[in-house]
Amino acid sequence: MRALITGASGFAGAWLCRECAAAGDEVLALSRRGTVPDGCGSGIAADLCDGTAVQEAVRAAAPDVVYHLAALTSVGRSWQDPARTLADNVGGSIHVLEALRQFGDDAPRVIWVGSCEVYGQAPALPASEEAPIQPANPYAVSKAAGEMLAQVYRDAYGLDVVRARPFSHSGPGQAPIYLLSNLSRQAAEGRRAGDRVLHIVTGNPNTRRDFTDVRDVVRAYRLLATAPAAGEPGAPHGVYNVSSGVSVSAAEQVALLTELLAPIAIEHVVDPTLVRASEVMDLRGDHSRLTALTGWEPRIPLRQTMSDTIAWWEQQLAG
Repeated sequence: MRALITGASGFAGAWLCRECAAAGDEVLALSRRGTVPDGCGSGIAADLCDGTAVQEAVRAAAPDVVYHLAALTSVGRSWQDPARTLADNVGGSIHVLEALRQFGDDAPRVIWVGSCEVYGQAPALPASEEAPIQPANPYAVSKAAGEMLAQVYRDAYGLDVVRARPFSHSGPGQAPIYLLSNLSRQAAEGRRAGDRVLHIVTGNPNTRRDFTDVRDVVRAYRLLATAPAAGEPGAPHGVYNVSSGVSVSAAEQVALLTELLAPIAIEHVVDPTLVRASEVMDLRGDHSRLTALTGWEPRIPLRQTMSDTIAWWEQQLAG
């Protein structure tokens, strides 16, 4: 299977390249620079903000499946530059959809990667796919708009679009602007420095998120890609949450870090400048629809995710 992956040089994109390559797929890794993670397949350089370049790249790739992951993904940075977040994420989505429309009835399946952030403060938890869309930050608005566009193109042009809604995911290789990776980097720095007492800094300690290991998340994407084709029995349709169903707070993650770093003592410090004015306090998802379709279940516990991410940061710092 020829798999075109947008955002292939990003965190989840790189792991998806590895997942697909390990399964024997021919990986076409699309990113601005055209880099290929760990030599997994062939690189394609294209900026999704350039509609002509996207058209040409997708036409030349002639994929069997497209995984659309490319996006500016930081909630915090979306508050700092909302205009760029909306322009890049929504504009890039339109260009990908227009490029796929050129294939007509032969268009490949599209795994459209959205975000749990579109739920905002869900009225009931764990949130199901039927929960209302009520984004609470500019990033969430951009992802909701992209999802809506994908559904419009599915309805208008018959594109085989399957929408995945991942909840928070982490693991080795993630940038430290995200909480679990940030905590893991602080831990790795302290352990390398030989600290006996380590001050771990976070924002709001009470916000809760549903964390799944990125390796489990990309496995879910590929299962959706290989499910029966549209029109066949058991074919996927609509939206699928990719989640664990359990949320943990920032304070609980620091407590887990304390266990992993023993005998180093941990002091949790809350930095008021990292506390956002508009914050969804708890968000976790119901993955029963995905499980019923594919049998998927998260396999990697949070403890292993954090331990592996600390080890990855130690290697990076040593290098």
